[in-house]
Amino acid sequence: MSVEGVIESRMEGKVAVLSLVRRPHNLLGSILLEAIYKELKAAHAAGARAIIIRSGLRHFSAGAEIQMFEESVQTGVKPSAFDAEVFLDAFENLPIPIVASIHGTCVGGGFELALACDYVISASTAKIGSVEAMLGIHPLAGAVQRVTQRAGALRAKEMAMLARRYDPATLERWNLVNLVVPEDELEAKTLEIAQELAKGPTVAHGATKKLALLSMNQGVKAADDAMDAVQKPIWTSRDLSIGLKALKDNKPPELEGR
Repeated sequence: MSVEGVIESRMEGKVAVLSLVRRPHNLLGSILLEAIYKELKAAHAAGARAIIIRSGLRHFSAGAEIQMFEESVQTGVKPSAFDAEVFLDAFENLPIPIVASIHGTCVGGGFELALACDYVISASTAKIGSVEAMLGIHPLAGAVQRVTQRAGALRAKEMAMLARRYDPATLERWNLVNLVVPEDELEAKTLEIAQELAKGPTVAHGATKKLALLSMNQGVKAADDAMDAVQKPIWTSRDLSIGLKALKDNKPPELEGR
């Protein structure tokens, strides 16, 4: 399902493609955030085995709606329309892979939206960064800690404090972008990667997401201790039987995602 004027949704096989179309620049506020939550859940419920988040406009996202911060100037507290933990949990706890496909400008909350995904592919012409310092704030939805975890504290502080826009090739070197492609190849390459993920062992992919998240949040020892419980669904999955049979038959497996 789609949300008119906000998100256009379609299925490409087992891949749900969510195109953000909230004009003018996919600014993140209550309307777009609520639509994203709704569409993620709907895609999973509809049987999608991977999700693409992209923009149907000129830019991926130019950040948050400024009106939220104007409210905070009056109240002295964080914007009521924004709950960072809910925003992040919706992505990190969804048991299927989410691919961010970036073109144009991707800054502020838009960059944090991409960082919350499991795979980030970017057009070589995109401009990406944390620009919140220009508003007198800093990244509010996880960029500081996620950049610290992936690229180191020095880079995280550089990005948050200097508020610069970076080319994707630089962020690929910093482990913040998985793949950079020419802009005219972005759509096709994104779909190719998402379809590859969707054809994989969905139950195992969900376990991979859980263990990676646990390792990032609580450390390798905590993830090691949780492995048996997290991996338990794999042993009863249909895909394990299919994969083993395909190996014996010396042919590619046609996994069912269950």
